[in-house]
Amino acid sequence: MKVHNMLLDETSAGFNGCEWNSGVLSTLFRFAEQFSDASTCIEALQVLRAVALNYPTLVPAYWERVSILVYKLLQSAVVEDSPTTWKSSVRESVGYNGDKVLTAAIKVLDGCLRAISGFKGTEDLQYDRLMDTPFTSDCIRSIRISSAPSYGFDNTQEPIFQAGCDQWSEAIRKHIVLVLHHGSAVVRSTTVTCFAGITSSIFSAFNKQEKDFITSSIITAALHDKTPSVRSAACRAIGVISCFPETSLSAEIYEKFILAVEANTRDSLTSVRITASWALANLCDALRYRVDDRSFEGLKTTSQVVDALIECALRLTEDGDKVKSNAVRALGSISKYVKLRCMTSIKSVDQDVLPFPHQQSSNSHHLSCAVDTRWLERTVQAFLSCVTTGNVKVQWNVCHALSNLFSNETVKLQDMDWAPSVFSILLLLLRDASNFKIRIQAASALAVPATPLAYGRSFPDVVKGVEHTLQSLHSDRETTPANFKYKRSLENQLTSTMLHLLSLVSSCHFEALSEFLIRKASFLEEWLRGLCVTLKEEDNVSGSSGTSTSGGKQKKELISRAIRSLARSLRAGHSSEMAQKLQELDSNVN
Repeated sequence: MKVHNMLLDETSAGFNGCEWNSGVLSTLFRFAEQFSDASTCIEALQVLRAVALNYPTLVPAYWERVSILVYKLLQSAVVEDSPTTWKSSVRESVGYNGDKVLTAAIKVLDGCLRAISGFKGTEDLQYDRLMDTPFTSDCIRSIRISSAPSYGFDNTQEPIFQAGCDQWSEAIRKHIVLVLHHGSAVVRSTTVTCFAGITSSIFSAFNKQEKDFITSSIITAALHDKTPSVRSAACRAIGVISCFPETSLSAEIYEKFILAVEANTRDSLTSVRITASWALANLCDALRYRVDDRSFEGLKTTSQVVDALIECALRLTEDGDKVKSNAVRALGSISKYVKLRCMTSIKSVDQDVLPFPHQQSSNSHHLSCAVDTRWLERTVQAFLSCVTTGNVKVQWNVCHALSNLFSNETVKLQDMDWAPSVFSILLLLLRDASNFKIRIQAASALAVPATPLAYGRSFPDVVKGVEHTLQSLHSDRETTPANFKYKRSLENQLTSTMLHLLSLVSSCHFEALSEFLIRKASFLEEWLRGLCVTLKEEDNVSGSSGTSTSGGKQKKELISRAIRSLARSLRAGHSSEMAQKLQELDSNVN
């Protein structure tokens, strides 16, 4: 806090005050301008970048000086060729000393642009959310703001973002164009990385020329640059920008993005494939909102693009874990929005249908439902394989992907031969996974089917498995330190899933399930009673504070629905006494 206030006082004094001239920032700028001393210049630039990232609200006050400094450095790089200048004639591991200075300067520019435009982290944004139910909504993980959470913007302010747009326009026009095609690969990759820091609000405010410059630059870099690090940086930028609503205006941009990303998923370097697969997953998720968009109508590649994405993602599920994780995420997104009756058929399971330059163009495509199940089967088999061979993140993503698949109304789970295997693997993960995040997501997936029919013959096993896990969790079993912070989230998700399943038990007639519910009636009644007590305590707290939430009412409704359904099921199973207890409990809920 003291550092922040000190810097705030310094920037408030302005450029001409004596306090500024003797202040920390002024000193850093003086050292950064010592081009002849590369090491000092680089150190000063690195500190300036750290200031921008950790104290973003201060950046507007000294942006002009940053712009001037970076421009001087970049101009020197463009015109200088003499060994008497600050570029060393001795080649080092990452290039000339001058290249190092340029890289550090561009990183300062990047950090300032991200800070002032309110940039947030890009890793799987909003993907770590549980199903938003009254029992889980308070356990949804918030996304960390990578541009300094300590002194970030308290709220969205239009003037700040407008300033960010002006500064981005200045940076593109004045700085980035100078080094986008620089001879040093390190400089180029750092420059392209700047595009990955653009926010949706900034991008939407750009004029068409600026948007075209950005998209064409990253597409060209991804497809044609010979250096892997540059292509990787371009793929990351594609992964960020593809999620912006603004790009939905151009289906052609999406096609070019997909072409560029797909090409890089075949790169020999794992690092490039990881970034490309991440961008692919983002593209698949973004396409969910565009697949029915009018701008896509009439384009011959619409159905081909979906097929191509599926084929690419399926291929990547056989790669390493970091690539595999993104491939599963991509398939999960596709599984959620693709309507089976609109899927393009594939002549042969072994025949490629990717509409890319290196593919044959003789493949025929036509709309059909005949082979939809073959696509589904291949996808599900990939999920099951990834569960057994993948790491924790892969397994988590498989659970989330299955949640998406279950929510696709055109997939009739009860008619799928693979459904029992899928439910079994989710129950296995729920019971045995050492990582609580996997168990949470498995429980969430098991709560997606809306009817007993959707669970098919697996419904009794699902009820038994969730109840067993719930009872085990309540037996005060030791929790490892790594899982401790997720225990409450797991309890809440299990509560939500169990209530959902109990609300369905009266709608089906499985003798084995009825017998199980009678055996477990005492535990379930005690557990439901405990929920009612907790709910009443929450009501008392909200009542005393004068607040009333819709979440509390929804919790009451879910609990009451589960109690009534269980009571009906027990009564049908000739357990009238327990059914009566539950009926009395229900009357106390409302």
